[in-house]
Amino acid sequence: MILVKVCRNFGLAIGGLILFVFLTIMFVPASTLLSAANGGLSGYGLRLEAMKFGKALPLGIKGEGFVLSSESGELLKVRTGRITLDILPLLAGRANISISADIGSGTFDSSLSLLRAPSTAVTVKNVPLEDIPFFQTVAGMKATGLLSGRVSLKGSLAKAKGEVQLEIQGAELAGIKLGEMPLPDAAYRSVQGMVRVENGKGMIESFALQGDDIYVRLKGGLPLVDPLPATPLDLSLEIMPKPELLEKQKLIFLLLLKFQDTPGHYLIPVRGTLGKPQVL
Repeated sequence: MILVKVCRNFGLAIGGLILFVFLTIMFVPASTLLSAANGGLSGYGLRLEAMKFGKALPLGIKGEGFVLSSESGELLKVRTGRITLDILPLLAGRANISISADIGSGTFDSSLSLLRAPSTAVTVKNVPLEDIPFFQTVAGMKATGLLSGRVSLKGSLAKAKGEVQLEIQGAELAGIKLGEMPLPDAAYRSVQGMVRVENGKGMIESFALQGDDIYVRLKGGLPLVDPLPATPLDLSLEIMPKPELLEKQKLIFLLLLKFQDTPGHYLIPVRGTLGKPQVL
């Protein structure tokens, strides 16, 4: 009898939660939901705008023409987006949120589990870097190419375990700076990276940028902290240009000369934080 009572009370609690969320989404005006979202984002210096914003059945919101901005300018543009609360996991006492978006000609899909054992899964396919204004407005760089990747993390940020993979095809990067130190402009046939996360610390297994006249490799690790931009960096950046590129960008490589350990090989220590990387 006690077990039956516990199960009944649990079922009523879950049912009440579903009903509450359903009524909230269905009867609260979409403009109020957007204002509430901006209330949460304002603490991070962010603002969300949408050309069209409404509710998605059974439990969710959707919109078109999303723009995420900061004081520096636009960070991300989303053609269409949808956020939903998954109903079935609620019956097992889990809160799962699904997010899908079209960014330029590419797609973004994510699943977040918020209760019990938190987890994050993200898949990105063929998102054009030029459709992510962040690179220009915040990083002050020009970036083109198609970004794909996958994130799989379990546990809280401080104890997270999983991996992050990314790939960029046909990348062109110009105007990159580490702190005040400029890096060479270059085109890369491919950019591939793998970061393994264990006990809240990310270790770069491989991160390489392969071009016709340059090869770049990033090594090291970073302990994940909240907020992520405050994550301290302990990385090294290797740059191996061919003579043609050295000749074309003499000024850049003169500035990098103190980091040259052998002819044609530059080793740059990267410190600071994820939000503000610095060169020692």
